[in-house]
Amino acid sequence: MQKTEVKKDLDKLLEEAVDEGLNVLGNSGKQMLFFHLEKSFSLKKNEILKKPETFTVAIEEIFGAGALVLERLIIKSVYSKLGLKYQEKKECTFSDFLRDVTVALEQCSQDSKNLKEELDESLRLHAET
Repeated sequence: MQKTEVKKDLDKLLEEAVDEGLNVLGNSGKQMLFFHLEKSFSLKKNEILKKPETFTVAIEEIFGAGALVLERLIIKSVYSKLGLKYQEKKECTFSDFLRDVTVALEQCSQDSKNLKEELDESLRLHAET
């Protein structure tokens, strides 16, 4: 698999995880959130992964302390999609997590039979640094 294909697959996986993590709001609530993000914060749905800091600021402004719950649901969804067991890391921000999972996935060999184990170990190492 070529690097660009891996990147596209990763982006798709993360976009799906964001969407699934926000399912707690219901479909109407999720659509209202995306509308508000775009109108008030100039953040389109497909830009959330490229601008995680903006997303975090926006949902904190909208939901207050509840934003952390939404972030954790998205992170849990990513772990689930990767077949990994979620381990909460309180000191890890949403932006840190997205960066770490992206780096971990890129570092794992694409043809590895032990991709899950490599990814799990890589995420654990990133969390410790």
